[in-house]
This record gives sequence, C-alpha cells and structure tokens, in this order.
Amino acid sequence: MDSTPITGIRAVSIPVNDQDDALRFYRSLGFTLLRDTPTPNGRWIELTPGGDVVVTLEPADPAVHRGSIGIRFTSDDVDAAHAAMVAEGIDVDEILRWPGTPAMFAWRDPDGNAFSLTGTVPETDGAGS
Repeated sequence: MDSTPITGIRAVSIPVNDQDDALRFYRSLGFTLLRDTPTPNGRWIELTPGGDVVVTLEPADPAVHRGSIGIRFTSDDVDAAHAAMVAEGIDVDEILRWPGTPAMFAWRDPDGNAFSLTGTVPETDGAGS
C-alpha cells in the first residue's frame, strides 16, 4: 500500500456506563460540550478539553475492558490541576516528577477509565518522586 486513506484522528472515545453521569463529570473538569445528539444506542456526545482534541462519551459495551485507555491530557499547571481534582474528590495518584520529563499523574473517572495529566514543560530540578 503506497498511501493510506487515514488522514488523522477524529476523536478519542471513552466508554461510559451512564452518559448523563459521565457528561456531568467531564463538564465539571472544564470540558466544553460540542455536540449531544440522539443515536439508536444512546447519544453522540462530543467534548473538548481545549485545542483540537475531541473526546466522545460512548455507551460502554460490557465486553470492553475499561481502565487502560492511555489518553494523556495536558496542563500548563499540573500542581493546580492535581489540587483541583483532589478537591473534587476525583481518584488521582501522586504527581510524578523526573528531570527532563514533564510532571504527570494518573487519574480515573467514575467508570474506572484511567488517564494521565502531563505537564507541557519538562521538570528541570530533579525534585519529587
């Protein structure tokens, strides 16, 4: 195959058990609702945390394993984002810091989907975990 018809990524889908609960959760994190349209199996919900990234909240198939999606969101202020999530009672891990690597931490939504939040600037002082 000389070329592929794939030209990019349209959206990243997050499997959820209850679209209403998930929508409230992601909106509480500051995601902007782009589209919420009825479909035969639920709704087509698109949100963005900002920039060009789009996530969809899809009704979970019971056969789909949740907890290892591998989406890395970004923040210019990892410490503030971590503190805000802790204050909201979100399941978060400690912030990891290594020299030359952006600060990051893992977090989970109410459906058990695992994500990470990664800073936009690498750590330089070597402090932290």
